[in-house]
Amino acid sequence: MSTPPLKIIGELINNSYARARRAFTDRNVEGFQKLAKGQSDLGVEYLTLNLDGTQRISVRMEEMLELLPNVVRGIQDVTSTPISFDNPAVEYHRVGLAAYDRAKSGRPILNSLAASRRELDEMVDLVKSYDTNVIVMASEHFTPDGSAQCLNAQHSHDATKHFVDLLINQADRQPDNIIIDVGLAPVGADTYGLINIGLDAMKLITADPDLKGVHFVVGLSNFAWGTPKGIREKLENAYLAIAADLGLDYALANPEKAPGPLDLNDPIVTDLRGALAQGRARDGETQETAGFRQAEAIMGIISASQPDDDDGWDD
Repeated sequence: MSTPPLKIIGELINNSYARARRAFTDRNVEGFQKLAKGQSDLGVEYLTLNLDGTQRISVRMEEMLELLPNVVRGIQDVTSTPISFDNPAVEYHRVGLAAYDRAKSGRPILNSLAASRRELDEMVDLVKSYDTNVIVMASEHFTPDGSAQCLNAQHSHDATKHFVDLLINQADRQPDNIIIDVGLAPVGADTYGLINIGLDAMKLITADPDLKGVHFVVGLSNFAWGTPKGIREKLENAYLAIAADLGLDYALANPEKAPGPLDLNDPIVTDLRGALAQGRARDGETQETAGFRQAEAIMGIISASQPDDDDGWDD
């Protein structure tokens, strides 16, 4: 199959990054503008706007909602790149979308719908009212008791099918408006086989004629988390090669690292395919056993990439 061009959703306006935290702490709209303009100049398709708290900063909803309109207007004053509003709370999206000038930047993204969202109906209403594109979390599925993490590709396919039907029938969306996030775990600690589940889910979804036209996205920075700094981007881009070959066409990523798929024949792509194959459970063994074997294979890739006098790990 032909590989679609990869589109980047710039992730730097997120309090996981120090520059964004400083801008938020100082209530410095110019700081947010600089992050937006810099990413736009690098050619991103959308700009993530996530003012929520992280392990490094505690943020109250009232603080986010007070600052959000000014940040939205500030970003749109310096770039026409559309915004991807990223938050689990419906009120965040309601306030952000109300401040967003569609005439300046076009259709925004609401990120994200998920089986665990408590205000799911209200979010779907916003998608329709504001005519947004939408990211759907297909790493969660509905259960009789509520929701749970997807632990096989069929669960992810079922969640995708549910949301695509919902968005078509209740929000007047088309498949082209829907971006499916199959989830992406750290490759060195993926004892549940979540990376392979996501790849298998993309295969199932693209093979379903009822889901033809949907897009796929992953949060790329999750993939190589915890690996040495000299190998992270190579691993990320090797994953992009494998996933893009299955239909991945969006990545939530840091555009300053110039993320993009490697050639499928690149040795590290071959090595990563082999490591992921080690992560598939064999007859009679648990997924955890296979996951530890995958982790060992990833450590082998890392060791082979490092000079003898440099372990590559951050100080």
